[in-house]
Amino acid sequence: MRNSIPGLGRVMVFLAAALASASFAIPEDWEEEGVQYGQLGTDVTLPCPGFHASSPVRWRRAGATALPEGSAIQQGSLVLPSASLAFVGAYSCHGEDGGLLHTVSLRLGHLPGVPFVSCRASDYENFSCSWTSSVETFLPTRYITTYRKKSLTGEEKRRNRNGHVGLCLQDPSRPGTCTVHRSEFWSSYRLNITEVNPLGFSYRLLDVTMQAIIKPDPPEDLVVEPIPLAPRRLHVSWKYPSSWPKEPHFQLRFRLQYRPVIHRSWSVVETVNLSEVITDAFAGLEHVVQVSAKDFLDAGNWSEWSAEARATPVRDLASTASEETTTDARLESLAEESSQAPNPEPINHSDPLEKMAVLVSLGIFAFFILAAVLVITILIWLLLESLTLQSQHKHPIPVPLLPGNPVPSSPLILLPWDLPAMLWLWSQSLLIPILFYLVTSSCCSPGADPLERLRLRVRKHGKDKTKPSFLVAATHLRALPKAQIL
Repeated sequence: MRNSIPGLGRVMVFLAAALASASFAIPEDWEEEGVQYGQLGTDVTLPCPGFHASSPVRWRRAGATALPEGSAIQQGSLVLPSASLAFVGAYSCHGEDGGLLHTVSLRLGHLPGVPFVSCRASDYENFSCSWTSSVETFLPTRYITTYRKKSLTGEEKRRNRNGHVGLCLQDPSRPGTCTVHRSEFWSSYRLNITEVNPLGFSYRLLDVTMQAIIKPDPPEDLVVEPIPLAPRRLHVSWKYPSSWPKEPHFQLRFRLQYRPVIHRSWSVVETVNLSEVITDAFAGLEHVVQVSAKDFLDAGNWSEWSAEARATPVRDLASTASEETTTDARLESLAEESSQAPNPEPINHSDPLEKMAVLVSLGIFAFFILAAVLVITILIWLLLESLTLQSQHKHPIPVPLLPGNPVPSSPLILLPWDLPAMLWLWSQSLLIPILFYLVTSSCCSPGADPLERLRLRVRKHGKDKTKPSFLVAATHLRALPKAQIL
């Protein structure tokens, strides 16, 4: 709360100073001998200083035989109701004997409106602002232009507690403009444009940041020249605007627009150089070229286009008749396009090397994306295979020992990437129970041993067409104790 009160106090002090600076011109500076100002649409009273209550007063209007309609004389003063521009003129009051007592010239108008203000910086050291009145007042008008640097740091606030108010200097040769010299690039400013006339004043406050209002002047010394032995090329060169500071950290970038004179569509090329070669001009056809500039870091706005420069590419004397016919056909198509589309969008011809670089970059990017997807897929597959093997080791499938098969001393562990070994293991785990079932069913008679009961169950369940007999055998074989199988 303590910090907000001083801030509010500074704002009030600034506004009071602005109003006080505007009030010095009202109304004393506007007093002209024999002239009275009034507001349109209101009642205007013209006094008669030589009036005496004991003698009547008569009012006359110069150049007219009668006073305006609805006017009245009250205690020697002339009252004009709802004054309009038709009431403007010279009035005089006379005594009973016809003698002249007082003469006054009446001028009517409106109060000032809030002016329209815009600011622009053609470099990083100065900026200028221009304004126009929002209301036609019909009265003489003056402008008071001041600015204040907006403090952005605590140190500046302590050093400049009340705020420094400076004058935005007006140039008599350029009415409606003022300039702030030696502005700071990283600072913000608050501009006050106050419009004053004999009836009152109005003002506008505008916050200005240099980065937002920077707009260079157009480039200078634009030169376009044909290139010998190059029928489709033009060499274009230009210079920095003289108003731009010649410092290495304040660079500009440029855009070049060009077109054949018979075409209304512009081709646009951007560059940071002070020259450019047009590579797609039409041989023997005059071209018009312009260039504009902008801050290298893309701050602010593009400058206005420079003055036009024209040149014609050289003709290719070695071209064949068929090539000339093709060129004529292309020019005719250009003329037809210009007549059908008078204002098409500008065509942007980018550098082929830039296109190639973009394509190469996209190809490299796509390669890395595909490689990453492939690696992730392989890792997921390996993880799933590893989990499957771990599950099989937790619940092993008992396998009968056949002659020639040694008893393993330790469980067989296969790595996920040993694909042939895993396929062999899976085939053995499926085929051995089936073979065992076939052997037992053919050589053993029905009896009371577990294997015989298993065979009977398999034969019984084998009648179910939805469940093959060898799968049922494998299922029951897993359920038997290992000792019984052996």
